[in-house]
Amino acid sequence: MTIDRIQADHYRIPLPRPLSDSTHHEIPGFELITVRVTTADGAVGLGYTYTVGRGGRAIVALIEELAEVLAGTDEGRIEDCWRRMWWALHWVGRGGAVAFAMAAIDVALWDIQGKRAGLPLWRLLGGADPHVPVYAGGIDLYFTLDELLEQTRGNLDRGFRAIKMKIGRASLEEDVARVAAMRKFLGAGFPLMVDANMGWNRHRAVAAARALAPYDLGWLEEPLEPEDVDGHALVAAEGIPIAAGENFHNPAEFKPLIEAGGVQFPEPDLACCGGITPWMKIARLAEAHHLPVTSHGVHDLHVHLLASVPNASFLEWHGFGLDAFIETPLSIVDGKVTAPDRPGHGVVLDWNGLERLRA
Repeated sequence: MTIDRIQADHYRIPLPRPLSDSTHHEIPGFELITVRVTTADGAVGLGYTYTVGRGGRAIVALIEELAEVLAGTDEGRIEDCWRRMWWALHWVGRGGAVAFAMAAIDVALWDIQGKRAGLPLWRLLGGADPHVPVYAGGIDLYFTLDELLEQTRGNLDRGFRAIKMKIGRASLEEDVARVAAMRKFLGAGFPLMVDANMGWNRHRAVAAARALAPYDLGWLEEPLEPEDVDGHALVAAEGIPIAAGENFHNPAEFKPLIEAGGVQFPEPDLACCGGITPWMKIARLAEAHHLPVTSHGVHDLHVHLLASVPNASFLEWHGFGLDAFIETPLSIVDGKVTAPDRPGHGVVLDWNGLERLRA
């Protein structure tokens, strides 16, 4: 069936308190950009993407451009739709805001296919295991140690059995002390990951990997800017597994990092890399190199993707405040979430609640 209309909407979702990591300071909230694709026979698919505070208007404008590109095309030929979008805007894209715009449309197209087939997305994409391990990903670099531990207590009470904390403060000694306190609090063997958010140069990253080695970390995330392939390999050689890739915008960017041994947990974000279509290719690339795949943000969609592949690792729970506007949020039970069985991705948004946050 052909695409009749693509509608984009733009919202700003505030956070209860501004949050910070090593590269983003005082984040007041997030932007949500939704897409509804309507076909000639009236089927509707929902897609969405996000930004950290700015850029949403540009994404909406690009979605409107892409709507012209896809008008009248077959919504069931998703690979064809994706390539049409890619080449229509490649002069200004090949990543960046274009990838975010493409992602929202791509998700909506997959939602339609799931609804037409009467299948949840995770089954449509392969159906490996609906029960996905999940971790709590805090944006907590400048929390006091008491605040950090209190947040962790709350996450344990909610059912999380894995935790990620931010590092990258001005003093490496401070980072190490906070990680040591968290390890003592959680106990030996409890999955603990750390995230530097690209805040270091090679020298600091190697020094940090050495200093953090005694604390049995599940991974060290984004120690360097994503393009520094050789630097990631240097850090990985220190022995702590590296997670990276949330800032890559297409599958081709993952290949050099994987082949150099600079990442042990490839971490595509479907909103950033262009949608479900490229995310699945990245997961298969990781599988071909005997690596697990993890996710970044957008957990209500990523749960389906991780449930569909045999090399799934942790799902990051990082809702950006969106859970308050989802009709049936995911539930955490003893460290896992279960992918929904509703057709498509199953996310239904509270449009009335979002209306007061329209940008």
